[in-house]
Amino acid sequence: MIRKSGTLNGFLDKGARFEGTLSFEDVFRIDGALKGTVISDEELVVGESGSVEGEIRVGRLSVSGTVRGVVHARERVEVHAGGRVFAELHAPALVVEEGAVIQGPVETGPPQAAAPSAIKR
Repeated sequence: MIRKSGTLNGFLDKGARFEGTLSFEDVFRIDGALKGTVISDEELVVGESGSVEGEIRVGRLSVSGTVRGVVHARERVEVHAGGRVFAELHAPALVVEEGAVIQGPVETGPPQAAAPSAIKR
């Protein structure tokens, strides 16, 4: 799937730390450290020196750094070589490059309909 890249809306640079709730439009890049909650319909990029600890609810997530916690991505998660995800992961699509690390429960694919409780005969 080819999509138009969003505009970088903001970033947290290497050496910077943020604690709290972050919400943004378009694309946000983290090269520093964030502890808390990230909410957006768009894309979060965690750079090689970036780390996020907490809950992430975004449209797309791209990880080259470290993520710990719970991730809900509406479209996809990409974990690049050197990226580390120690999290509960929920996304319709997951791309993992060779050299990436994922530890934790992973749920991918379309949401499943509830199974019937009993089959009638």
